[in-house]
Amino acid sequence: MSDLDIRPAALNDIPAIVAMLADDPLGAQRESPDDLAPYEAAFRRLADDPNQHLMVAVRETRVVGTLQLTIVPGLSRRGATRSIIEGVRVHGDERGSGLGTQLIQWALDESRRQGCHLVQLTSDASRTDARRFYERLGFTPSHVGFKLAL
Repeated sequence: MSDLDIRPAALNDIPAIVAMLADDPLGAQRESPDDLAPYEAAFRRLADDPNQHLMVAVRETRVVGTLQLTIVPGLSRRGATRSIIEGVRVHGDERGSGLGTQLIQWALDESRRQGCHLVQLTSDASRTDARRFYERLGFTPSHVGFKLAL
């Protein structure tokens, strides 16, 4: 995959990112590709925060994958910094190509570079393929998650 470039997302990547976020049963219920204004506002907030890394994988000028890496300084675990991987998506015609592994490897390498001691991620319980993918990469299920809509 030498023709692949993993780079920070740009504002003009937002339509492709949102399309990937919406391209599954869960995302189709919560994403709105027809109204990009809230995504563009969120992008600006992310771009202003040095602990946020919204990345895209680009092949031949086409955005084919994305993820967000958040660096979180903390006091627990003896003051350890951790990272959180979110919003991992691979374009439908790229699934199974190894691209997801390359994106996660980028996130792990960047987490190490930033001095993180722990990497966390969550995946919806209904995404059984994603769970197998993350476990194959060495992640272990360890916590019960809770959400509260505000």
